[in-house]
Amino acid sequence: MSLRAVKSSALVLLLTLASVAMAHEVLPAIADMTEVDGALQFEVRANVESFVAGIDLTDVADTNAAPEAADYDSLRALDPATLAGRFEAFWPKMASRITVRFGDSVVTPNLIGVQVPEVGDTGIVRPSTFQFAVPIPAGADSVQVGWDTAFGTLVIRQQGVENPYDGYLEAGAISDSIALAGGGQVGQWQTFANYLPVGFDHIVPLGLDHILFVLGLFFLSTHFRPLLWQVTSFTVAHTITLALAALGYVSVPSSIVEPIIAASIVFVAVENIVARGLSPWRPAVVFGFGLLHGLGFASVLGQFGLPAGAFIPALIGFNIGVELGQLFVIAVAFLCVWQAIRVDRGANEVTQASALYVVLIIIFGSLAVVLEVATGILPITAVEGIPLFTFLAPLTVLSFLCLLSVHFRDHLSAYRRIVAVPASAAIAVVGAYWFVERVFL
Repeated sequence: MSLRAVKSSALVLLLTLASVAMAHEVLPAIADMTEVDGALQFEVRANVESFVAGIDLTDVADTNAAPEAADYDSLRALDPATLAGRFEAFWPKMASRITVRFGDSVVTPNLIGVQVPEVGDTGIVRPSTFQFAVPIPAGADSVQVGWDTAFGTLVIRQQGVENPYDGYLEAGAISDSIALAGGGQVGQWQTFANYLPVGFDHIVPLGLDHILFVLGLFFLSTHFRPLLWQVTSFTVAHTITLALAALGYVSVPSSIVEPIIAASIVFVAVENIVARGLSPWRPAVVFGFGLLHGLGFASVLGQFGLPAGAFIPALIGFNIGVELGQLFVIAVAFLCVWQAIRVDRGANEVTQASALYVVLIIIFGSLAVVLEVATGILPITAVEGIPLFTFLAPLTVLSFLCLLSVHFRDHLSAYRRIVAVPASAAIAVVGAYWFVERVFL
């Protein structure tokens, strides 16, 4: 096989990365809980179309991937009054799957009302608001709240008391016991710790566009210094806008931010192909794109409702979680390619490297095939709604390219020509698809 044929095959194989082309549509619901005249009232901001359509929000990261996608899309196009009526009709089924527990007593909630915004861009989530209430049993001084796993993540915010409770409940989780009189606010350090995984999750596995951008930075060069310059520039930039946006000083519509984030992926990937090292302007360009990625992080963080009494620890915890997620992506990529890089630089480890990549291909490839075929049979086939195949298939292809790079080690810049350039080209294609999708589709 010629080197040209290898490069063509590599590019075709790496286009499996296009399977990560998903929109960020599954968002947590936010419930404000207030005690009013002997009852607990909840005001919930959520995507009610997903509830009515019957989508299991733990199975998908994008509602378009759900079996009920057609029903969901038709609901998004309904006028406010009609959708409100559909939700009211659905409410008895939903109420039976909401848990409000006072000690040993579980109380079924009653719907008070629902408000649905006008139909806008049907490609963007339309958050509605609904209210329900439960009577407080005599003598009750605490409550636990939760709902069915299929309804997804729930953020509970207690209102009208000192030191209010703020909780981030994973799908299906039940809150800790919440004191009705207040005093259940989580401490500063605990809040910091609670928001670390939220930030990490927004990169791995949920931040597919941010993952590709970081990989675009990684594939520029095999040397550490260019990567350090880029990651530092990106980190400083997105930290600035994340803080400013979270504090309310900056606000840019996601309809502007998301397409530019996709464009940033295309830019860094294409420059990897045409440039052979760190250009003088690359850190500045990455800094500019980092400002926009920070706005993207902030839009997601805003969906969680940062606790007012522990805003700074939550913000810092989320940001550090994001950084840990980015470092994890870089670490995984480095562990996959480091032997190919060593051989490309002249290390006499061809047999060892070849054996390693054959093993990785077998492991990643077998898992990818098994999980793809056995979807719906195995108990674990997805991570937070994203199929594991999405990650395993690219890792299999990357390992295969590294094996080819080792095989063609005698060719000039084998790693760059067989691994870095095809990988960057595939990243650029996916970024371009996202840009078109977010602007025109």
